Amino acid sequence: MNWNYIGLLFITVVALIIGIVVHESAHALTAYILGDRTAQSRGRVSLNPLHHIDPFGTVLLPLLMIVAGGPVFAFAKPVPVYLGNLKHPKRDEVLVALAGPVSNIALAFIGACLLRLLAGNTQLLTDSFGAQVAALASTFLFRFMSINLSLAFFNLIPLPPLDGSSILVPFLRGQALRTYYQIQRYAMPILIIVLYLLPSVLHIDLVGIYFNFTLYPLLNALLAFSLGW
Repeated sequence: MNWNYIGLLFITVVALIIGIVVHESAHALTAYILGDRTAQSRGRVSLNPLHHIDPFGTVLLPLLMIVAGGPVFAFAKPVPVYLGNLKHPKRDEVLVALAGPVSNIALAFIGACLLRLLAGNTQLLTDSFGAQVAALASTFLFRFMSINLSLAFFNLIPLPPLDGSSILVPFLRGQALRTYYQIQRYAMPILIIVLYLLPSVLHIDLVGIYFNFTLYPLLNALLAFSLGW
């Protein structure tokens, strides 16, 4: 049994659950602040994972993807938002959608600050047991940063059920909006093609290219800050 792999898998799952819970709570809290109490009345302004976890999307789907060896993504129960209750529906819809990705980027920054404090603690690093704890904590914080940035930028892709869809729609008009609604009907097949078929068959990794210009530069900048490069 590969204990290193199991340990890394456990760390990944913990970081993913924290990221998803904060992401969904941020949606619900922002909607509440902007006038819609629907999510708040259903207990979604909460850091309790049980209020957000979807048995398939948060647990089973990521595990199947890990076993399959492909890209891994997960989703929680949708946060209910009634646009009619929002003070400025078109503007506030965008703000509610942005709240999730922004919260994940904020978590990544917090992880970077903690890693910087850890790297600067020379007394901890010189002790044998302390060095082991520091190594474990560093591994977790790196995974925590990368997973939260992945959640942020992946959710900004403008396809439902991702947040990027709610961000884009208020800016579309006329034929552009009608065309986009037609594309939305095929959102899940498009995601499967982009995530699996294109990389495996045509060796075209569109998500990887997108991350090269978004996620990885920010992750490298946070690592440089954390480690004093």
